[in-house]
Amino acid sequence: MPTRDAHPGPPGMPPRTTREMALCVMMILLVIPASLAQEDMKGKVFLFPKETNTDYVSLTPNITKPLEKVSVCLRSYTDLPGTCSLFSLATPGMEEAFYIADYSLSSTIYINGNSTRFITASESLVWRHICVTWDSDTGVVLLWINGKLYLRTVSTKGSSIAAETSIVLGQRQNTFEGQSFSLWPFVGEISDVHMWDYVLTPDELLQALHSNAQGNIINWNALHYKIKGGILVQPKFQCTYLNHYKPCN
Repeated sequence: MPTRDAHPGPPGMPPRTTREMALCVMMILLVIPASLAQEDMKGKVFLFPKETNTDYVSLTPNITKPLEKVSVCLRSYTDLPGTCSLFSLATPGMEEAFYIADYSLSSTIYINGNSTRFITASESLVWRHICVTWDSDTGVVLLWINGKLYLRTVSTKGSSIAAETSIVLGQRQNTFEGQSFSLWPFVGEISDVHMWDYVLTPDELLQALHSNAQGNIINWNALHYKIKGGILVQPKFQCTYLNHYKPCN
């Protein structure tokens, strides 16, 4: 009779066969939550196909301590003429701990509930690479769009963002952990989302613009995420920057 490979089992129990060991591994993989999955999203987008206050993407960040410096970069592509929510970070008791909203002619950044508004030029059906940085030591907030720096402002100097966070794309959270959403859902495509626990230098921001920088809190190339609703993961197609066409990175 052919023999089967066997592995020692617990004392008093018969040895396990290779097949039994494989079944055990499969069962363990089946019970791992989907939110723990890690995916390289390079060359992909989240497609938000319709206006709804129920669909969103939640991200699992690598945050171990309160944040006193933050950089967030992402790309968005939409023909929505009004206000839309791009990035929403909430903490217990503070739904607008770090929130980025895009308007027709402006962008608004909320840090610990305080808003800062930037007057910006807006074009529909153009990929916009948006980077926001904040330094608690000085309170300075920087907004970069497609490599262009807007006028610096100051917000919530000396404060910090709690380590316990809930991060959502495409919606503005009304409560912690995204249990309630307000108006301004995003419709379009979001890609290349990265987040750091430090302020990027101008050279590093240029690298992020060209997809050569990866976040240490959120990394698009090793993304932990969970989709709620009808949002799709799709390949990224033609990119446009300032009316010059180039392949998507």
